[in-house]
Amino acid sequence: MEYFNSDGLKLAYRVEGEGDPIVLVHGFASTHRVNWIETGWSRALTDAGFRVILPDMRGHGASEACYHADDYALGTMADDLVALLDRLGEAGADIMGYSMGAMVALAAAMAHPTRFDRVVAAGVGARLLDDDRDPGPVVAALLADDPAGIANKEALGFRLFAERMGQDLLALAACFEAIRQPFPVAGLGGIVRPVLVVAGEADEQAGAPGPLAALIPGARAVTVPKRDHMKTVGDPAYKEAVLKFLEG
Repeated sequence: MEYFNSDGLKLAYRVEGEGDPIVLVHGFASTHRVNWIETGWSRALTDAGFRVILPDMRGHGASEACYHADDYALGTMADDLVALLDRLGEAGADIMGYSMGAMVALAAAMAHPTRFDRVVAAGVGARLLDDDRDPGPVVAALLADDPAGIANKEALGFRLFAERMGQDLLALAACFEAIRQPFPVAGLGGIVRPVLVVAGEADEQAGAPGPLAALIPGARAVTVPKRDHMKTVGDPAYKEAVLKFLEG
């Protein structure tokens, strides 16, 4: 891993391949390795002629953590990606995010349209448009002394995944509180870059991709058949749709 500084934090990244740059932004409680290398994404993109930029987002993996929700605002994490492009001397790049990473990618497209070109927002959909995205159950699960007492199955799933990844639970609790704030839906209409929205047919966390894509000028939606939130990310149909989008 290599490191760069953003907003006073030491953040980790790696780069693979040569060619046009693309930044891959992992999901909540995950890492660049789990989300993009172990699923075959990095190889698929390097084989297609891309320079793949793989950060561990703040509070995740090998990157430094912070412990206040304000530190994990989507705009702040988008700024981290701009700092990384500056560190690498890249004037711009394509960007793909999954779940939390997709929220950051869309925030980056809104705030930094000259730095990010084609945008893939995967693992998100209609549920991102909900006004009430209460972070409470998951935050409580992350902070619980004993996961055996967590009754909410979705919250327990987040806790067990975070533990399996060896993550800092206090940092993730702050992060989750931030990313479950109402998404800035009004800004979607101002995105000027090509956008592809992808979600699994059985992804109850994301919801259908169409309603989200409909709010972004010219965006396209792809549904991956029979896949839930965890299984969509490595699916060949997702890779095929993205590679076709990036080609054209």
